[in-house]
Amino acid sequence: MTRLALLATGGTIATRATSEGRAVAATARDLLGTVTTGPDVDVVPIDAAGRLSFAATLDDVAALARTVRETCAAYDGVVVTHGTDTLEETAALLALTHDGATPVTITGAQRPFDDAAPDGPTNLGAALRWAAYGRPGVTVTFAGQVLPAIGVRKIHTSALSAFAAPDRGPLASADGGGSIDGAIREHAVAPDASLGDPPATLPRVDVVAQYVGADAHALDAAVAAGARGIVVAAFGAGNATPAVVESARRLLEQHVPVVVASRTGAGAVEGLYAGGGADLARAGALFAGDLSPWQARLLLAVALATAPDDPAGAARAWAARTGVA
Repeated sequence: MTRLALLATGGTIATRATSEGRAVAATARDLLGTVTTGPDVDVVPIDAAGRLSFAATLDDVAALARTVRETCAAYDGVVVTHGTDTLEETAALLALTHDGATPVTITGAQRPFDDAAPDGPTNLGAALRWAAYGRPGVTVTFAGQVLPAIGVRKIHTSALSAFAAPDRGPLASADGGGSIDGAIREHAVAPDASLGDPPATLPRVDVVAQYVGADAHALDAAVAAGARGIVVAAFGAGNATPAVVESARRLLEQHVPVVVASRTGAGAVEGLYAGGGADLARAGALFAGDLSPWQARLLLAVALATAPDDPAGAARAWAARTGVA
């Protein structure tokens, strides 16, 4: 008998219509009631939270990471239901703080629980099926695909196929509708993405977007507000305006780590252009490969929390080990 835990945290998959808009109203047990689990799998529903994911704080996500780690110790696999707005960020944090031994997969829905044609039951059935399959590590199961937690992105606001890992592709497909029975077709295995244990709190790391004419104000204000690290959501393959490059250089000299990711949505960053990415690379910025700025932020936050003496070094070693950079 395979024992799985279903950790419900809220999100669209658990919402019903109200006069003020969609609100979380379905419990873990309600969600479990929409799928067929079969005789060989025991699924225990657990209400871990009941919020829309855009309302979660960094402390909330850190607490969820600790809950997932504790739950993994007691079950053969864990399925987390989650809102799609910040699912890619939570997926990254869970992967960065996973012990590597237990299957953990995150799913959700684009349509609410009370929709006439909800996608939640199909996604949940596939997630339970994938968790029971037993592949270690953290993944995202959505619209029939199993995607790596590291590198996953939300690519559409409303389409049912809302997630992709553009430079990595799906790890597997999981068919069969709202049932744990069905086929698993595995294509690849994601590397272990663990960086450290779930921290009690995560330090502030701010994302600074690049746009035509951007000055250094946002970087300076972020550090003044308490940010211990900066992620630059850069142009193209890793470029920034001259003012931002100069500010980033000063911060790096002050031992404030700076990570460079791309605002484009796919592709890796490199230090290629004089006055832009090449200067950032020479100054010591960490280039985050194909990670989104939002996942790069969690990477730096976990590195700061778990390796405070050398967070940039820890992040670089992790990136090399996982193939990110």
